[in-house]
Amino acid sequence: MSRLARLSLLTTVLTFLAVTAGGLVRATGSGLGCPGWPRCFGRWIPPANAHSIIEMSHRYLVSLSIWAAVAVCVSALVWHRRDRVTFGLGLAIVPLFAAQAALGAYVVHRKLTAWTVVAHLALAMIVVGLLILLTVHLVARGRALPVAADRRMVNLASAAALSAFGLMLLGSYVTGRGAGLAFTDWPLMHGRVIPDLSETTRVLQFSHRVVAALVGLFVGYVVIEARRRTGAIRRLGELAGALFVVEIIVGGLNVMTRLHSAVVTTHLALSSLIWGTLVTLIAVARRTPVPAALTVPEAGLVDARPASSVAERVVAYVALTKPRIVELLLITTVPTMVVAARGVPSGWLVLATLLGGSLAAGGANAINMYVDRDIDRLMKRTRHRPLVTGAVPPANALFFGITLNVLAFVELANLVNPLSAALAVSATLFYVFVYTLWLKRSSVSNIVIGGAAGAVPVLVGWAAVTGSLGLAPLVLFAIIFWWTPPHFWALAIRYRDDYAAADVPMLPVVGGFRKTARQIVVYTVLLWALTLLFYPVGRMGDLYLAAAVFLGGIFTYQAFALWRRVVDAPPDGMRDASGAAMRLFGYSISYLALLFAAMAVDQLIVHG
Repeated sequence: MSRLARLSLLTTVLTFLAVTAGGLVRATGSGLGCPGWPRCFGRWIPPANAHSIIEMSHRYLVSLSIWAAVAVCVSALVWHRRDRVTFGLGLAIVPLFAAQAALGAYVVHRKLTAWTVVAHLALAMIVVGLLILLTVHLVARGRALPVAADRRMVNLASAAALSAFGLMLLGSYVTGRGAGLAFTDWPLMHGRVIPDLSETTRVLQFSHRVVAALVGLFVGYVVIEARRRTGAIRRLGELAGALFVVEIIVGGLNVMTRLHSAVVTTHLALSSLIWGTLVTLIAVARRTPVPAALTVPEAGLVDARPASSVAERVVAYVALTKPRIVELLLITTVPTMVVAARGVPSGWLVLATLLGGSLAAGGANAINMYVDRDIDRLMKRTRHRPLVTGAVPPANALFFGITLNVLAFVELANLVNPLSAALAVSATLFYVFVYTLWLKRSSVSNIVIGGAAGAVPVLVGWAAVTGSLGLAPLVLFAIIFWWTPPHFWALAIRYRDDYAAADVPMLPVVGGFRKTARQIVVYTVLLWALTLLFYPVGRMGDLYLAAAVFLGGIFTYQAFALWRRVVDAPPDGMRDASGAAMRLFGYSISYLALLFAAMAVDQLIVHG
């Protein structure tokens, strides 16, 4: 890194610190701690009170930033006049800093009028963005721009950066208008998804939360696309996503702590970091060639074609939701509601819960297909999915999946209760971000941890009836959680070559058939024990106990049979075990349906 690059980086850091200090000034109400400008009560050293010290610290940090910017500008003018980018950016920085300082004085003069504070923040972020662009250019100087730059990522990152910029300014205006606590609960607003908007402050706060949700979806899209790439682009995309998740949590803490100054300042600092990360992503993507894997047509097949008729389109979009998986999830939801109600729950409640659960699960599956479309075309089992055949455009599939989850949250929050809505959408977020984007392609524990998403519907069903959770639904959650690995690993044994071709580290690929079969036995025995534990915890009757003992015994027997088949098979005859694995897979589906049906019947008999 050259000296000018280091100096530009230092200026960027100082400017970020000055912005953060400005956030502290506002959060602590210290904006008029020094009513004069540039000195404080006519002095360069402020009086010994907190507001004056905080305000003057902000001014000193701004001064250091300006002097560093002057040094960058002089260096660009004297030694880098032939580099047009360095010369242009370096020359623009000092006037912008001067304008920022003058605007700061005007903010004080106008007694912190909301729009002046917003303009002050906007100009500061523009300065930060230009400094980042200059720093990246100086670090990468000497490297030729690629013939085919990653324009898609540049465009996506640019749009996400602009949306994050707008969100930051809207948040600043909300604070300036005193609307930060227009609603004292979070994420709902006075317990509702669509609140009473009779007051201006409520409209502002509602708008801020809606825009934040939309920007979050946009940033999530950038993360998904970045993870299809490697190197700095992938790391920057993941960083932007992680920062936005933390930003959401801190936004909730803003409300819970009644706008504590430390939390408010952290909120602004995170917003600035997200903006800076996305701007860095733009600069890096401009200097990065399009990955070879992404130059392949999206469909991946020669005979790919979009669905032409309405019927074909409907079939394709339904296929995106993976109806068989949704059906399996719903099989566990209804019996759970019967157990929670200790009888027959309201038919309308069941219908509303199933509708919301189907929308959330179907949306999650559609997003999963969007993310995995590159490996789906490499696997025989999945090469006929709509995104591989070209029946549905990828962008449409992503929008479809997100829309279904938004509808699921609104429907469940309004017709069932907020807890069930939050649980349903959290399952989607876990499935997409933790399993699909993180674990599936990087860890042999992918299906073990990722299986938690498929266990959430029982929590949704229980919360729909009771409005709360407890030990009994957590045991039900554990039952589904421990059922998932032996169920899926049996399928993975059959399609081991598919996963190997797609470079997905499923246990049969990484650990081999013997280790997989052994783990299936272990998880099946633990599953059996958990189903027996639910007998006292869930206060179940003897019918359920008998079903748990009998069905679990068959499951365990088949797991041991698969293990013996794998152990006895010669190394070159391991494929003979695929038949036993598919029998176990088929039984695992029947097992889950029969076990939960026994739960429902047991409670209907006991409380009928």
